[in-house]
Formats: sequence, structure tokens, C-alpha cells
Amino acid sequence: MQFEWDDAKDTSNQHKHGINFDLASLVFFDPSRIERYDGREHYGEDRWITIGLVNPALLYVVYTLRVQDDETIRLISARKANESERRAYYQANH
Repeated sequence: MQFEWDDAKDTSNQHKHGINFDLASLVFFDPSRIERYDGREHYGEDRWITIGLVNPALLYVVYTLRVQDDETIRLISARKANESERRAYYQANH
């Protein structure tokens, strides 16, 4: 599993949400993470949402898979999960 992101977007995300993409990438190592397709808008690419635990925070991460290999995950945004997202995670895992 490989990760990539735009450095300017990482800096912006840190200022806006207090989460850097190095930390956010750890969500993919939570075996209990939940994932869903991000159909909120048409972005011109398929986007996915994963919610997972990165001790001690539960993170909500938006990403896409790079078309050329489907093994590189490009992080788009990351923040702490809100109440309904936390509830969905815990309901799926308990």
C-alpha cells in the first residue's frame, strides 16, 4: 500500500482540521475501518470515504485510488469523525 498527496493540500488540511496526511494514512491499517463510496458530488474521479481508528482519534478520510495501479491511495482530506460517523463506526464493529 502506497500513499500520495498534494503537499499544499496537506498543509491546508493541517490548518483547517489539525490532521496531517502522514497521520491520516494510518487509518488504512485499522482492520475494523469502514468504507463507503463518496457520492456527495461529481468530482470527475471516484472518491471513497474511510472511517477508522488512529489512537486515540477516530478519523474520517476522503481518498481516491490512482487509476494507473489501484494500489496507490491519494489522500484528499482528513478530519476527526463527527458524532454520526463515530456511531456508524462503532455500530459496524460492536
